[in-house]
Amino acid sequence: MKQTFRWFGVSDPVKLSHIKQAGASGVVTALHHIPNGEVWEVDEILKVKSTIEAQDLEWTFIESIPIHENIKLKKGDYLQRIANYKQSLKNVATCGIKNVCYNFMPVLDWTRTQLYWKLPNGSTALRFDKVEMAVFESYIMKRKDVEASYSPEVLEQAKQLFAKMTTEEKQQLEDSILKGLPGTVDDLTIPVFKEMIAQYEHLTHADLKANLSYFLNEVIPLCETLGVVLAIHPDDPPIDIMGLPRIIKSEADLDDLVGFIDSPSNGITFCTGSLGANPDNDLPKMIKKFANRIHFLHLRNVKREANGSFYEDNHLEGSTDMYHVVKAALEIENSRKVQLPMRPDHGHQMLQDLETNSAYSGYSAIGRLKGLAEIRGLELGILRSL
Repeated sequence: MKQTFRWFGVSDPVKLSHIKQAGASGVVTALHHIPNGEVWEVDEILKVKSTIEAQDLEWTFIESIPIHENIKLKKGDYLQRIANYKQSLKNVATCGIKNVCYNFMPVLDWTRTQLYWKLPNGSTALRFDKVEMAVFESYIMKRKDVEASYSPEVLEQAKQLFAKMTTEEKQQLEDSILKGLPGTVDDLTIPVFKEMIAQYEHLTHADLKANLSYFLNEVIPLCETLGVVLAIHPDDPPIDIMGLPRIIKSEADLDDLVGFIDSPSNGITFCTGSLGANPDNDLPKMIKKFANRIHFLHLRNVKREANGSFYEDNHLEGSTDMYHVVKAALEIENSRKVQLPMRPDHGHQMLQDLETNSAYSGYSAIGRLKGLAEIRGLELGILRSL
């Protein structure tokens, strides 16, 4: 596998020199300063590309060229936004970058209720707690019809938890969900968030899938001409939250995706954390099934809990059998004669990173270095045993 690291640009506390020292040869990044839906101009792309290459690294994958909300909703100026997206694809191809990750999650990207959940060894992890999510939706956001989204047991636990929470804890929960995540939308307030969610009030799962299909049928023919692959990232968490439909969370959803348009350019970012949080997903089986459509690997592990909560575990521990995942990925590489880009996703905050607390949540240098080292060792062991 081609070892890569995600980088959030010149403002990222994790520097390109750190990435190189970690042993990665590729960088995964985006033009985070360009607003969603606007064109990525060639000169802006080349600035970032030359910065990366100056460190003797490669811009391996774009993550992401974000999809504007009007495209997801198929409303307003969505046709212009699709035209902008096509131009961005042409421009990145002109600059020699042919791999593009994206997602089709409404409003929010990946969501957690705790960004610094303390583990027994003193390091911290990202956590999604179902009861805390119910607290946010029921008592902070005050979403209507929330009862349809949670069991009576979870709602009762949320009621009891909210009654004990301090003002600071409530604010921390709100900030974790609306302001804590890198590479997504700008920080949100509750009123703005409610307005954004209201746009999806009557949009069903089938509607959103139809809109994704429409988008792909508009852009994939161009991708084929350019030699570009699009690789969709699964929804994270792989459940509906805040009344928003999530449509890429299972094997059946990926079946639908590849059926929208039959093309190698219509691909998948296989994220073992997002898909692994769904207990119904058999990840090694899915890797083998979608072998010809997987263009990018996000390798991390989550520990699932009975009520749907989960936290980010060590990369080789948790609920996913990473041995069989990596073995299946290596078999894909062998059969397709390719080297799949991989990045260690979401590391624990530990050691000196605990003291500085400056890195983006989930993207501290040392935790991801540990994850990369573990995966690198696992890969070597599997290859030597074959």
